[in-house]
Amino acid sequence: MRLSPLALAAAMTLPGAAFAQQAPAVSEPVLRGHLAFLADDLFEGRGTGQRGGDLAVRYLETQAAIIGLQPAYPSAAGGGYRQKVDIRGTRLLPGSAVRFEAGGKSFQPEVGKEIVFGTSSGRSSVAFDAPLMFVGYGVSAPEERWDDYKDADVKGKILVMMVNDPQPTGEEPDRFAGKAYTWYGRWLYKFEEAVRKGAAGVLLIHTLPSSSYPWSVPANGFSHERFHLAGAGNQIEGWLHEDTARALFAAAGFQLDALRAQAERRDFRPVDLKIATRVELKSAIRQVEQFNVVGLVPGTDPKLKEQAVVYSSHWDHMGMDEGPAAGKQDRIYNGAIDNASGTAALLAMAAEAVKKPARRTQVFLWPAAEEQGLLGSAAYVNDPVVPLAKTAADLNLDSLNFVGKTKDIGVPGAERSTLYDTAAGVAKAMGLKLAPTIPDLSGAYFRADHFNFAKAGVPAFNVGSAVFSGDGHFEFAHQHGASSEKMVGFKRDYHQVTDEYRADWDLSGMVQQAQFTLNLGYAVANAPGMPTWKKGDSFGSVKR
Repeated sequence: MRLSPLALAAAMTLPGAAFAQQAPAVSEPVLRGHLAFLADDLFEGRGTGQRGGDLAVRYLETQAAIIGLQPAYPSAAGGGYRQKVDIRGTRLLPGSAVRFEAGGKSFQPEVGKEIVFGTSSGRSSVAFDAPLMFVGYGVSAPEERWDDYKDADVKGKILVMMVNDPQPTGEEPDRFAGKAYTWYGRWLYKFEEAVRKGAAGVLLIHTLPSSSYPWSVPANGFSHERFHLAGAGNQIEGWLHEDTARALFAAAGFQLDALRAQAERRDFRPVDLKIATRVELKSAIRQVEQFNVVGLVPGTDPKLKEQAVVYSSHWDHMGMDEGPAAGKQDRIYNGAIDNASGTAALLAMAAEAVKKPARRTQVFLWPAAEEQGLLGSAAYVNDPVVPLAKTAADLNLDSLNFVGKTKDIGVPGAERSTLYDTAAGVAKAMGLKLAPTIPDLSGAYFRADHFNFAKAGVPAFNVGSAVFSGDGHFEFAHQHGASSEKMVGFKRDYHQVTDEYRADWDLSGMVQQAQFTLNLGYAVANAPGMPTWKKGDSFGSVKR
């Protein structure tokens, strides 16, 4: 059934309360039990390619069977809940180095402190010489009439790029969404674009304002094993500390700030930095078989059951540091909030959804390897259980509220589609308001599994989740006093071994968030038509 956007919004919003009331109540004890168990040391941080990750998958598929979810792959081994995700693990080995020759001087930046790098090529040994070329933001965006590459030949070159995307000006205050981040600002886009252009690799210049996180984040990420889906990749990709980039450019006779200013102009052209680079990388490569976990609640309507609403929440975290602890008492990144909270919420939601199916099918998806670049959700989108053209929406949960109920609920990104109107109706029925829409200054919309659905054309967003703010910390829906302090304090635990479950947490807000998501899912699943993108806000070209 195809309705106009206006008619669809009216049809979904006005009876939204009735649709949502059909959703059964999420249980706090059930959610808490799953959360405490998944965040236990027993699961060793649920790391990709580690035993803890295998244990998490086994737990999830067992719980899916106990709950009564139908297996998405009934003919497959292991109960039929597993979707295989073939990925490649790469760990940089000692002795790897990058050396620069600029202005008669030699530079070998210190790994971890001044530069971080690795390869996504799948090769255990990479050695080559290449020149450095500055390509501004490294963006090619026809809809913005922007092309940093112009007609430059970048094949075989190492591209130096700025993070984020071109900033607004007085003449063009809304270019690239103004102050908000766009997909073009994300490091993942820049790495992928370099592959498409045939470059030898990419080095991103790190700054806190442009990336929204400190140097320790990429430094920590590249110090561990990194994972990629099978396929082409850069021979080298990594980050330069801003001070390193500044010294390197100066040695070659360039001022970093002057080149940055040039890169803000539409007529910018790539700059040959006259810097010779020698790359020598040794890596341990392994093929890793991971799994998404997928279960179904079939729809009841003879026609609409062919369509689906997806609820997603990644099960993985950072795992456990291997080898000697090097003085560290705790080597396990438990990931209680990120994202045992969402994983547990989805289990609690599924346990209720099986009791009262909706008109459309409901898909419960626990993707693998989100922390490695949204790999599991990308694999699902490439091979969905229900065709994307018949997938009404993806509602994602990641890093849930652990400090108590709120009076509003965040739906960042929902405003891009008619899901916003439906969410407003559901919130009203629950006595909630939608949190005000704020500019996405850190690209949070592009950092979670729902974005792979959005990129493929399915309306999707993170429901009521934490927002990584421009000054480098998490914010949730409006909190005050001690609760607000706890939320802000989570920035110290993000991707650290201190993200651990605490029995004194008030999970009423987490249950509220899960209930809102389930209610919204039922509103979409029972509505006469599927959500649509608002004009100019779609990412993909799926025909719906």
